[in-house]
Amino acid sequence: MNSVGEACTDLKREYDTCFNRWFADKFLKGDRSGDPCTETFRKYQRCVQKAIQEKDIPVDGVDFMGPDKDKTET
Repeated sequence: MNSVGEACTDLKREYDTCFNRWFADKFLKGDRSGDPCTETFRKYQRCVQKAIQEKDIPVDGVDFMGPDKDKTET
């Protein structure tokens, strides 16, 4: 599946590949020692947020997910 922003599709695929590998090779085998895909996710998330703004997609009331979602950005 492509991303909401065409420019984000490669980042989405990179993140999906990383996450699926980590999930199958580590998490499901009991290794819960972190997620090596966090930085890739953040890059993808920023790209998607930019695409949403550029396309003027209403997101009022939508709770975005991801690492540190409750922390404010500096």
